[in-house]
Amino acid sequence: MLFGFAARYNRQQLENCPVHFHYVAPSFWAWKGGESRLGGLSEFVDHLFCILPNEERVCREHGVEATFVGHPVLEDASEFNLMRTCKPQELKLEGLSFSEHSIPSVFMKQDSTVISVLPGSRLQEVERMLPIFCKAMKLLKDPFPKLVTLIHVASNSQVDHYIGKSLSEWPVPAILVPSGSTQLKYDAFGVSQAALCTSGTVAVELQLARLPSLVAYRAHFLTELLIRYKAKIPYISLPNILLDSPIIPEALFQACNPSNLASIVKRLLLDEKMRERQVVGAEKLIQLLHPSESRMGNSIHCTGLESHRYTPSMLAASTILSYVKR
Repeated sequence: MLFGFAARYNRQQLENCPVHFHYVAPSFWAWKGGESRLGGLSEFVDHLFCILPNEERVCREHGVEATFVGHPVLEDASEFNLMRTCKPQELKLEGLSFSEHSIPSVFMKQDSTVISVLPGSRLQEVERMLPIFCKAMKLLKDPFPKLVTLIHVASNSQVDHYIGKSLSEWPVPAILVPSGSTQLKYDAFGVSQAALCTSGTVAVELQLARLPSLVAYRAHFLTELLIRYKAKIPYISLPNILLDSPIIPEALFQACNPSNLASIVKRLLLDEKMRERQVVGAEKLIQLLHPSESRMGNSIHCTGLESHRYTPSMLAASTILSYVKR
């Protein structure tokens, strides 16, 4: 964990930089013995911006000056007014322009079942996950004859090319959603009834959109063995980790197979109580990801903005400015 920091910053760079801020703490909370290695961070950084609750406290306990500024996805919440309490149906209405302007109307009829599919951002994981997702969609084709998939494509030319080639074998109508537009991404979430995603930050984004989701993950068998041996948390998706509860169903390792994925997605589409649990969990998650007014402390009083209008980037900038004034 600390080796990565040391590799990025050599001694000469540190000497030429009077104050060094680092954005995003290492995932010390995920691995056995992670906290005990935090003390060495003070050799590389003067101040650490944390994006998750409790990271600030643990870092400070181990001699690292830190500030919890909130998770970056809150920038999206501020831009698209997604922080409000709402039901999934309300977000769907906001996404209708997406279907009118970007999706062929023949695919997006009123009685279509729409699933967002997010296979990952790196070629290796997409090559591993997309074929599994493809077989799962084939199993869902019969129970949902008007199934449509929105496949989100990462800003990676290799991933783009691979997914494009894979469409010839995709069993149901599919529309590719290119990356680069946050508005387009959330509009796609808005017209979807459920999502199937590879584990990653997208799980938080889907919670922000209040879209019921299933998180899946497969890796090389050696990587899976390492995770089983070294990880100290029972979940892999950040929402479940922060809420300490399996709010989002996870299909990991051997459980990540087409039959199991299809079964869970089917339940997500039909079980209203299961869907509602995720929406309720999303409200709790968003509160956790945003620093409270009391935790913002002096940062609020340095400007005329109200606390609920603060974004992580604004809090980070405010911290830097206050640091300079010392």
